[in-house]
Amino acid sequence: MYRTAIEELNQWKVKRNKKPLIIRGARQVGKTWLMKEFGRIAFEKTVYISFDNNQRMRDLFSYDLDMERIVTGLELYSGQKINPAKTLLIFDEVQEVPQALTSLKYFNENAPQFQIICAGSLLGIALHQGTSFPVGKVEFLNLYPLSFTEFLNAMGKGQYVELLQKGDFDMATTFKQAYIEMLKYYYYVGGMPEAVYSFSENKNFGEVREIQQHILDAYEQDFSKHAPHEVVPRIRMLWNSIPAQLTKENKKFIYGLIKEGARAKEYEQAMLWLTDCGLVHKVHRVTAPSLPLKAYEDLKAFKLFVVDVGLLSCMVRLTQSTLLDGNELFKEFKGALTEQYVLQQLKTLKGLETYYWTNDRGSAEIDFVVDDGGMVIPIEVKAETNLKAKSLKMYQEKFEPKLSVRTSMADYKREDRLLNLPLYAIEMMC
Repeated sequence: MYRTAIEELNQWKVKRNKKPLIIRGARQVGKTWLMKEFGRIAFEKTVYISFDNNQRMRDLFSYDLDMERIVTGLELYSGQKINPAKTLLIFDEVQEVPQALTSLKYFNENAPQFQIICAGSLLGIALHQGTSFPVGKVEFLNLYPLSFTEFLNAMGKGQYVELLQKGDFDMATTFKQAYIEMLKYYYYVGGMPEAVYSFSENKNFGEVREIQQHILDAYEQDFSKHAPHEVVPRIRMLWNSIPAQLTKENKKFIYGLIKEGARAKEYEQAMLWLTDCGLVHKVHRVTAPSLPLKAYEDLKAFKLFVVDVGLLSCMVRLTQSTLLDGNELFKEFKGALTEQYVLQQLKTLKGLETYYWTNDRGSAEIDFVVDDGGMVIPIEVKAETNLKAKSLKMYQEKFEPKLSVRTSMADYKREDRLLNLPLYAIEMMC
């Protein structure tokens, strides 16, 4: 399957002063496949090393961090000669050997000719726990589940993607039912690569659900295996509360929904763990939609989304029959799936910081506001074609934004400073 992240990796490869690259992302979003595929298409040779349960690598990196000795050890272990100009070095599950992470500093400073990409499912946790490697000596790339356009490509609908990318919305509107059908599938299947691949091969909804349940089970096992023992129950309770949080009319996260009387302080570690794993996206409220948005962040108010809309639909037991009920799917769970979908696509757009806005009384809310570095853009999310939006109107009158976006099941339309963007085209916002 084509991943747009390959283009970013190609850009990294041709940089003159590139540093070792770390790919961050939740378990099963396709990090290992991406690294191997990049090695296959862009390099003469690839040396792939997994550090998971690898005592030889633990021993190799624990002795000292002499680059010449380590490269010799990597050659002996892999049985391949490493030519820096022609070989891609892949370190997978690198957080399992902290000294290997530390070595990236020395590769960057003393042996910059070597081209290294690293990844690890629980890398965020390792970094947060203070595993030693200096900031500034590595580069990062965030990998998420397949976006909707990547899903379309995987389903053999590349021409539909080209229409959107060219901005040919007249033609896209002509075929909008095909886009809507694919969007329904995406709400159910989501973007986890294994689920998408299975669905593209045989269109078996039951098999997709089995795969998603296996992924969710693997996440639960990670909780037990890797999280501090005393925090595990809270991680589970917080994780399992997310669907209920998203089905509320006001989607602001409420700790009392986890357990009556629950307090933020009790769940700080659990929240941090889920965030570091890449399993949840925290979207904070801003008190004012001004640049930079981060300066107006309200750390106490936030919405919480999961890593993938397909996993959310599995968690809430969305049935296959719902797909057949016209556009009812998009209204399910008070638009929770739609808001999850939009946030998931926004995360894949480069250079965007995502927040939401409410007025002080909470009587008006903009689902998302994004900071693209040049201006603040409010985004109103509508699950259907009903475009009445009091909050957006109030926001426009108060702040007079240069551009507002309303995304829904309605057709594309540009009027003055308002862009009506179909849900299936939200990635074309920037």
